[in-house]
Amino acid sequence: MEKYDILIVGGGHAGAQAAATLRQMTFEGSMGIIGDEGFFPYHRPPLSKEFLSDEKEFGQCLLRPVSFWKDAHIGMTLGVKVVSVASSDQYVETDQGRRIGYEKLIWAAGGSARQLQCDGARADGVVSIRRRTDVDYIKRRLGNIENVVLIGGGYIGLEATAILTKLKKNVTVLEALDRVLARVAGEPLSRFYESEHRKAGVDLRTNVLVEKIETDGAGHANGVVLSCGETIPADLVIVGTGIDPNIEPIANAGAECDNGIIVDGHCRTSLPNVYAIGDCAAHVNVYADGKRIRLESVQNANDQAKVAARDIMGAGDPYGAVPWFWSNQYDLRLQTVGLSAGHDRCITRGDLAGRSFSVAYLKDGVLIALDAVNAPKEYVQARSHIVARSTLDEAELADSSIALRDVRTAP
Repeated sequence: MEKYDILIVGGGHAGAQAAATLRQMTFEGSMGIIGDEGFFPYHRPPLSKEFLSDEKEFGQCLLRPVSFWKDAHIGMTLGVKVVSVASSDQYVETDQGRRIGYEKLIWAAGGSARQLQCDGARADGVVSIRRRTDVDYIKRRLGNIENVVLIGGGYIGLEATAILTKLKKNVTVLEALDRVLARVAGEPLSRFYESEHRKAGVDLRTNVLVEKIETDGAGHANGVVLSCGETIPADLVIVGTGIDPNIEPIANAGAECDNGIIVDGHCRTSLPNVYAIGDCAAHVNVYADGKRIRLESVQNANDQAKVAARDIMGAGDPYGAVPWFWSNQYDLRLQTVGLSAGHDRCITRGDLAGRSFSVAYLKDGVLIALDAVNAPKEYVQARSHIVARSTLDEAELADSSIALRDVRTAP
């Protein structure tokens, strides 16, 4: 049976970063990555932006040159899925019946796009944006597509909306909640982005539920039926309703799980010699009031990968990185630092009409997060306040003529 000192399941940001960090730390043992996609590790954010719009070729999206993996002596097993983990015997089994052993296992399998649960949900013409093959599928059809329906008003859906609108498609966005970005941002930011998309010609609707996907005689999606009975024409339906963590093989092996694989501060699971990192790892986060959460971000994937690698090498502090995110829509650059969930007050700095502003989120007077739109200085200056858990003077915080770094703490 083939065996590695370090076996990494998952060829995305987390798995790739873990392998690279171990080699950077002069780990000399054998190492292999198993990825269920048939591609070398690549950046996912461009999928809903530059790769979808053809501003970037796929080669420009690779995390590392293909030669890196060979030069670093990291075995790449691509297009293969791990279906089970034998923890006591320390091996995994693939969907091809192959067994691969390990001394230490890093589970970095990420998540899978959540599918609609309605009639027609798996029809031809219904797709998510999670993998390169998803976007390849969309791009092959764009020349013959006029009407696109996006289900879900999260970042990926809105980014794709901006690109498709630029490509002169008729785009409808359907959000079940009363505003877009409701799970990740405050109302001022949600309403701003709703307005921007509508100005661009998007038919954006909130408080709507999808009843089913209609299909033509060939089984291709041609309409989205709402619970109110209305049918929206659709040549293409893109579903952006979140992801489900890929944890089944690890859970079946006995790992403790709760909305993800539970890990400690060093990304160790409850199974011996097994780590979990990235979108599938549920960790206690100081910036979430010590709650156990999963963070679906490139930042979290990279930082947890480094924590796990350092722990394997016998060095390093537990995970404690400040969460940050970004989103590009039209000419708007959104940068977020901190976690706004649980805020009890938000203060807007600047003028939304000027399209350069920030939204500060407070909890019990403490700055816990900030969204900055076309305002990079605000984003940078907020970080130190959030790390320090600063209780800021709210009158000064609301005055955008005062630089954020100069806002005084409350008496």
